[in-house]
Amino acid sequence: SLRMDDIQVVESKPLIGDRDLQEHDVETPYGRVHCTMKGVPKGDRPVILTYHDIGLNHKSCFDTLFNHEDMQEIMQHFAVCHVDAPGQQDGANTFSTGYEYPSMDQLSETLPSILKHFGLKSVIGMAVGAGAYILAKFALDHPAMAEGLVLININPCAEGWMDWAAHKISGWTHAMPDMIISHLFGKEEIQQNHDLIGRYRHHIVNDMNQFNLQLFVKSYNSRRDLEIERPVSGGHVNVRTLKCPALLVVGDSSPAVDVVVECNTKLDPTKTTLLKVTYMEKSSTDKILIAPHYLVTNLPR
Repeated sequence: SLRMDDIQVVESKPLIGDRDLQEHDVETPYGRVHCTMKGVPKGDRPVILTYHDIGLNHKSCFDTLFNHEDMQEIMQHFAVCHVDAPGQQDGANTFSTGYEYPSMDQLSETLPSILKHFGLKSVIGMAVGAGAYILAKFALDHPAMAEGLVLININPCAEGWMDWAAHKISGWTHAMPDMIISHLFGKEEIQQNHDLIGRYRHHIVNDMNQFNLQLFVKSYNSRRDLEIERPVSGGHVNVRTLKCPALLVVGDSSPAVDVVVECNTKLDPTKTTLLKVTYMEKSSTDKILIAPHYLVTNLPR
């Protein structure tokens, strides 16, 4: 039988085929979290930490972006730690029936353990949707650990009662892929870009563990308001807002466009940039490629 120290060795060994890729199962207060470290953290330089959206994992959410030629310059400067939400990684075991999935707040509280595991003082967060909420919460609670954030399609608000009721009533299982697709993409894209939507739907239905996915979606749909407000001169000193530079990215036809614009009004205008992108027949993953240039020019080397 395997002893614990045998397992440790297996976890830290680089995967065959990519020498600088290491997969780890990191112990946190809310269970084990699957992380993939690409590259080697350099001195005191922050590492880029990614967090994916519902219906996705780090591969389906970020592979296209991080393999893009525009990202190569950044990859020379930064190591990247990809975090998969519990049970969302490729080949994840199904959680047992009584398992209580972490809340969004608890998922954000797994991140300090992950930083500690890799010996990191701070990170630059890059995240989409549910992941953006988790990273924003982390940065609010642990400002010293967040050097900067690129938040794509962030919704800092609790889900409205009507949305919640609609999801509950429509019956989870058959409606879940539809619900996730309408969370990830705007109406125009769903109607026009059939290849793209077909690929994502296939991924959601066939590659993701459906039971685990349902738990993650439910956790996201039970999120609370982040309760952030914009600091004003002469106002309350300890107002709750992001202390680090933040880039909010959203597509002008994204289902999240209104909530992202609203989120921007609650953040410090001297540190926050809102990037509203217009898309011309581009695949969804191309949309985020403006973010890397922001990372290179505005965040610490």
